[in-house]
Amino acid sequence: MEAKAHLKYARISPRKVKIVLDLIRGRDADMAIGILKNTPKRASELLIKLLNSAMANAENNFNMDKSKLYVSECFVCPGPTLKRIRPRAQGRAFRIMKRTSHITMVVKERE
Repeated sequence: MEAKAHLKYARISPRKVKIVLDLIRGRDADMAIGILKNTPKRASELLIKLLNSAMANAENNFNMDKSKLYVSECFVCPGPTLKRIRPRAQGRAFRIMKRTSHITMVVKERE
């Protein structure tokens, strides 16, 4: 049994999220929350909410024990990119890419 939680269209680059996801992959859920709370990255706030959601899904939908949960899978995929224009010198325009992310987190129960 596994419980999932998804966060779609998060306005943060997938590259920045992946750095934080690598810290918690395979860890116990309580330890992962502790790591995220002490990580000074913007992605950690989003991931705390997502992990709490996955844990709540496991507890309510699948009757799993909250103390035995661990992060079995977590990955990020790029979402649609918002393209913006920045005016530059001599009438030129530079493209600014505002990237979005789709984040998925899966928790399982340890045997």
